[in-house]
Amino acid sequence: MNQGHRTHLTLYLSCGYALLIVYASLYPLTGWRDSGGELLAFVTAAWPRYYTAFDIATNALAYVPLGFFCAAALRWRLPPLLAALAALLFGGLLSFGLEFAQNYLSSRVPSNLDLASNALGALIGGLAGARWGRGLDSGRLARWRRQFVARGYGVDAGLVLVGAWLLTQLSPETLLFGSGNLRQMLGLPPAQPFAVDHFVDVEAAIAATGLLAGGLVATLLLRRRARWLVAGLFVTAALLKMLAHALLMGPPAAIAWITPGNASGIGVGLALWWAASFLAPPMQRAIAALALLLATVMVNVAPENPYLANTLQVWNPGQFLNFNGLTRLVCSLWPFLALPWLMLYRPERHDTHF
Repeated sequence: MNQGHRTHLTLYLSCGYALLIVYASLYPLTGWRDSGGELLAFVTAAWPRYYTAFDIATNALAYVPLGFFCAAALRWRLPPLLAALAALLFGGLLSFGLEFAQNYLSSRVPSNLDLASNALGALIGGLAGARWGRGLDSGRLARWRRQFVARGYGVDAGLVLVGAWLLTQLSPETLLFGSGNLRQMLGLPPAQPFAVDHFVDVEAAIAATGLLAGGLVATLLLRRRARWLVAGLFVTAALLKMLAHALLMGPPAAIAWITPGNASGIGVGLALWWAASFLAPPMQRAIAALALLLATVMVNVAPENPYLANTLQVWNPGQFLNFNGLTRLVCSLWPFLALPWLMLYRPERHDTHF
């Protein structure tokens, strides 16, 4: 594999994941103040008196993907060991900077144990990325990608968008396939009161247009005869939704999100996506943009779902606070990132006909 076949996927993943770590580590970004204490005291302080293996594992695992993506991106310029060490250095410096910044957050406590756990995760990920990560940009995975994924300007960014779309399904606070909720981000009240009959229609419309938009973004990235991959994407999204509800709210809630509105919305969305998948790419792009706009508007004017509101009152995010803030951010921003991508994406023409 020569240098000319290299993609920039690992670079985009490294930057995107680093930004997500920054947001999650400083979430909810309120309560900034100067405590007046020694800012570097956490470095030499005794380890926290109370900590659990779950805390250590969570902090380490959070930095494993970062180390992996960084080392994979650097493998094109550095030998494996240096790439892994560079990933460790980057992860360690990022963690140190965030722990330092937490001195100014009333809801956060900087910890040298967190710093050590994060650095360990970056090292583990860096070693794995130096060994196997290059396959994301070349090797078997890249050969599989060339077989099914179109070539052109913006393909790597589009793949990251598809991954982010899957991540939005892990948010327990959002309607199915509903993203772009600025009202939630800004703390604004609902635009209209809740009414059962009306809400079922709104829920169905959001699910249908959100599924259509996500499906067409993936379709535009694929080469001919690859509809089964988009179908697999939909199945993965449903499984992630079930997993999120089961883990965060208990096993009985695993399928509680399959309401009459969501069920009909999925059916309509699948039918619309299937029909649109036979259209020319410019038409798919236009329909995807229209679906994004409609879904985003409806999400912001929809009444508050009382089921989700009651669930969140009894659900204590606890150790999932950072992850919950991260998924909420991605869910709020996704359509505003996907829309400009649709305008800038330029695939090679012969790759995009189904």
